[in-house]
Amino acid sequence: MAPRTGRTLEVWTPEDKAFWTSQGQAIANINLWLSIPALFLAFAVWQMWSVVAVNLPNLGFNYTENQLFWLAALPALSGATLRIFYSFMVPIVGGRRWTALTTASLLLPTIGIGIAIQNPLTPYWVMLMLALLCGFGGGNFSSSMANISFFFPKERKGSALGLNAGLGNLGVSSVQFLAPLVITIGMFGPLGGDPQIAQLSGTTGGPTQVWAQNAAFIWVPFILVAALLSWFAMHDIADAKASFKDQAVIFKRKQNWVMCFLYLGTFGSFIGFAAGFPLLIKYLYPAVRPLQYAWLGPLVGALARPFGGWLSDKIGGAKVTFYTFIFMVLAVIGVMFSIPHDGLPGSFAGFLISFLVLFLLTGIGNGSTFSMIPIIFLTKSMRRANLSDPESVRNAEMEGTKEAAAVLGFTGAIGAYGGFFIPKSFGTSISVTGTPHAALLFFIVFYLVAIATTWWFYSRKNAEYPC
Repeated sequence: MAPRTGRTLEVWTPEDKAFWTSQGQAIANINLWLSIPALFLAFAVWQMWSVVAVNLPNLGFNYTENQLFWLAALPALSGATLRIFYSFMVPIVGGRRWTALTTASLLLPTIGIGIAIQNPLTPYWVMLMLALLCGFGGGNFSSSMANISFFFPKERKGSALGLNAGLGNLGVSSVQFLAPLVITIGMFGPLGGDPQIAQLSGTTGGPTQVWAQNAAFIWVPFILVAALLSWFAMHDIADAKASFKDQAVIFKRKQNWVMCFLYLGTFGSFIGFAAGFPLLIKYLYPAVRPLQYAWLGPLVGALARPFGGWLSDKIGGAKVTFYTFIFMVLAVIGVMFSIPHDGLPGSFAGFLISFLVLFLLTGIGNGSTFSMIPIIFLTKSMRRANLSDPESVRNAEMEGTKEAAAVLGFTGAIGAYGGFFIPKSFGTSISVTGTPHAALLFFIVFYLVAIATTWWFYSRKNAEYPC
């Protein structure tokens, strides 16, 4: 039987080794390597406010520290909420169609922000709306991960999902690295708008000419190309169709909610720290230029995610997740001892190193938690199958894959709320107590609970779903 009709794959059995070797692997890799740049751009747009907000006061926008933290946090709030809906869209619409549509939607916030930040009289509520629109980028993650999970066999899902998410996560560090460079060049000529005069954070000397809008406009041509490639070169899988009602069974699955909690601790920490890191540096170390260093954390975390997926395929995701949370507690303690406190200036080097270790661990944990989900739900489904009946086994594999895809997306949605709560926790802690210590103490308590949860459900002897 032919494996495809147009851009739709009528036959897709990646667990069949003969099919995988002869046809499946090549097709799966095409979809993976087209998914990655689309997800990269989604993360770049999602985290755009983490760099734009830092320089708004220098451009004449009269915002308080708390208002700036709101702008950095709101994209995570809207992105996390959109992920709930995006989680279920791939089996309803099709992975190719949905990827192309959602990638094209990123044009709305990028063009809007590029226009709005050229005028310091732009109302704050407009900035808030644009921050919410950046959530389109955050929503894309859930559908992207659900889509890619359909293409790969069980033993390769961890690595494939790790690559998709890890290289996609590089969009966070890229937007923080590129923004300080592109705003110094009038690269779009008259189409890009007039320059502004600003004193950039952490710099010496007088005000300089900048094109702040370039931090948004730089992504527009890449978004157009990625959307077109997604539409014309990716695939839909016929067997992956399912209604919302079919997928909603995950809300009855206890393991769905447990993994949501664990992923909130790993990815929620990654995206939350990435959103708040530049503003935290700006507040704690005024003499340091935040965007010179802020991109390093998300870069380390993104690069570590594929390693976390690969390591989990080798030794088990539960074991990797368990030890990751233990070391995250130690890393947060390192941050606490490094920041200014009790009249002491603190150590920026210690602060930066502790945070880089924390980002590294969140990346590993991102990969390990997501490698656990397909195994848990395939195991659950196979326990109900008649192993002597090939048709029953195949149906169980597809049922487990569909449930796992929905859980991957929904878990990603819940995890993304960390991108809102962490920056807001920093902002609230600073406004109430003058330091971020209270927020950091809360994170330690959360990670301790996550350690106990991972051990009980997945990593202890005789756990219900060892993975």
